[in-house]
Amino acid sequence: MSVRNTIRALPALFRVGVFEAVAYRAEFFVWVLSTTMPLIMMALWTAVASDAPVGRYGQPEFVAYFLCTFIVRQLTGAWVAYEMNFEIRQGALAMRLLRPVQPLWTYAVENLAALPMRLVVALPVAVSLLLISGTSRLSKDPKIWLIWCAAMVGGWLITFLANLVIGCLAFYMESSLKLMDVWLAVFFVFSGYLYPLELFPSGLRAVADWLPFRYQIGFPVELMTGAHGVPTALSMLLSQWLYVALMLAIVSLVWRRGLKRFAAYGG
Repeated sequence: MSVRNTIRALPALFRVGVFEAVAYRAEFFVWVLSTTMPLIMMALWTAVASDAPVGRYGQPEFVAYFLCTFIVRQLTGAWVAYEMNFEIRQGALAMRLLRPVQPLWTYAVENLAALPMRLVVALPVAVSLLLISGTSRLSKDPKIWLIWCAAMVGGWLITFLANLVIGCLAFYMESSLKLMDVWLAVFFVFSGYLYPLELFPSGLRAVADWLPFRYQIGFPVELMTGAHGVPTALSMLLSQWLYVALMLAIVSLVWRRGLKRFAAYGG
């Protein structure tokens, strides 16, 4: 599988992925509805802050935070662990292995190809609400927004690579989806998805700083809302990409060893 073949195939793979996203648009609408928890938490926390701010968060700050969370969640989502579990169990992965493109690249392109649909369905509503009620709480520093772009790429890569690692574990067990459920449960607690992490007690904040979940959601949202200056943002960006490098190494290891165990069966 040469790099040239992979590069030449990427545009075609992306077009196919977009067509699939459009064909299964009802499923994507359901997926979008399943990721509206930040909007629910926004209503909850703004009600809590109606009498007095919670830390530095008043009602406008909570609105900006959770709308940014909704946007980041839409742009960094991945679900490849579910596809891999199905394809490994059914033997369908064998068809991917016969193609001239490395299967991990096809998984990545298929996940990225869904972004236009998610943008069309979800983001106009969130951006409109953000412009109405949260613009004054956004960062005004262009350097922070450049760092945010890199942080969004890093956040998506951590999510995607974590899905790959858990998906590859299906080579070693009947199904690794229970592990995906555990990952998501810890993600909800430590990513900043349900509440700003700075509201944690200091001990839990220290734990969150050492886990990858914050770099999936909380870190990009904190950049959007101006919570960090440039030096701190760059330091956190370095930590995020170290996690990317670590998870990439783990994926490479479990994928290569898992393929040795793979035997196609079923449909």
